[in-house]
Amino acid sequence: MTLASIILAAGEGTRMRSKLPKVLHPVAGKPMIRYAQEAVANLVDVPPVLVVGHGAEAVKAAVGDGADYALQAQQLGTGHAVLMAKPLLLGKADLILVTYGDMPLLRGETLEKLVQLHKQSGGPVTMTSFIGDEARGFGRVVRAESGHVTAIVEQADATPEQLAIREYNVGAYCFSGDWLWSALGEIPVSPKGEYYLTDLVGLAVTAGFALESLVLDDPDEAIGLNTRVHLAEAEKVMRKRINESWMLAGVTILDPATTYIEADVRIGVDSLILPNTTLRGQTVIGEDCEIGPDTILIDTQVGDHVQLLASVLEQAQVADHVTMGPYCHLRKGAILDEGVHLGNFGEVKDSYLGPGTKMGHFSYIGNAKIGRDVNIGAGTITCNYDGERKNLTEIGDEVFIGSDTMLVAPLKIGDRSVTGAGSVVTHDVPEDTLVIGVPAKEVRKLEKNDQ
Repeated sequence: MTLASIILAAGEGTRMRSKLPKVLHPVAGKPMIRYAQEAVANLVDVPPVLVVGHGAEAVKAAVGDGADYALQAQQLGTGHAVLMAKPLLLGKADLILVTYGDMPLLRGETLEKLVQLHKQSGGPVTMTSFIGDEARGFGRVVRAESGHVTAIVEQADATPEQLAIREYNVGAYCFSGDWLWSALGEIPVSPKGEYYLTDLVGLAVTAGFALESLVLDDPDEAIGLNTRVHLAEAEKVMRKRINESWMLAGVTILDPATTYIEADVRIGVDSLILPNTTLRGQTVIGEDCEIGPDTILIDTQVGDHVQLLASVLEQAQVADHVTMGPYCHLRKGAILDEGVHLGNFGEVKDSYLGPGTKMGHFSYIGNAKIGRDVNIGAGTITCNYDGERKNLTEIGDEVFIGSDTMLVAPLKIGDRSVTGAGSVVTHDVPEDTLVIGVPAKEVRKLEKNDQ
């Protein structure tokens, strides 16, 4: 049987009190609508239909080609929103999944179980529910003695006896396609002038169908995001899921409660993540690494056997066997080749450091290309900005840069050369040359034994 999906994402989300459309608020670094999209991606036989309204263009830009789109220009309720998808799906699917874009914790595995239950039940609609002590404003699920669902009663309309029911409607459904398109036209208009999808359950019961509900194993999947408080709750659940998945995959996380790993991060086996570490964006960490404590990585590529202590890395690349920290900062475009060492308070931006290069502490390297096995002394600064443009500093292999050297770009320093401590280098330095002074001047050529 052909399966299609409708994701409802047209609401404004006024309780978020935000200029950003509700479904674009991030959970673990990813817009919540992306979770809803990914949950159905491996189940459906045709592209999911995303019903958009408020902030439609922004939502489309975030989801891209991963869905087809239906516009709900007027916000006339969830039943009306589903109806907007009818022109795109009529006659194309036997079964229709309907979910919400503001429920990022609902798993694809759960929706697959919902579809299977629907196929077995024989009814026109199968719903989802959870059992718990916190209602969260969900409607109550009323069942007959047979166990079949007879009604969904909204919290505002429930009697005291119904309010005592601890089974709640989640809002994810699987419908038989032909019945859905026909029944949508029978939904009565509410006193608010809206058409509610939940009324389809009552219509099916009135028609004599026995309805089933899939009770979620994990009630956290039912958390819908209407306020920033809900957003924080979902973030906590998602972070726990992510951390547990990495630990089960062979990564040691010493203190999951203080470790923040976003959804698209990747980590190799036998790596150790220490407390107060945040891994964001498209960060990739290799095997056998030690990251943290107190370390932040954003969109950064890290090789194997790397140690990063109390440092911040943004859009950087770090090769195998690099050691760094504490208190280093790699900015956009920093590339550290194999075996590089950065000591405390080192900063690198838009620069390449060759294999085996050492930068002990208190130095800044910007817009530079540095060779292999270079020693960069404490307090070294590349003076790369002349007030109008950033200029390149090139340092060859096996160069020794003395402490407190100022390298005034544009500048080239040849292989195996040496700068004396406190030098201000304003002109190119040939290979095998010692320069000293302010401004630095050539003192002599160096022999092999001088290095």
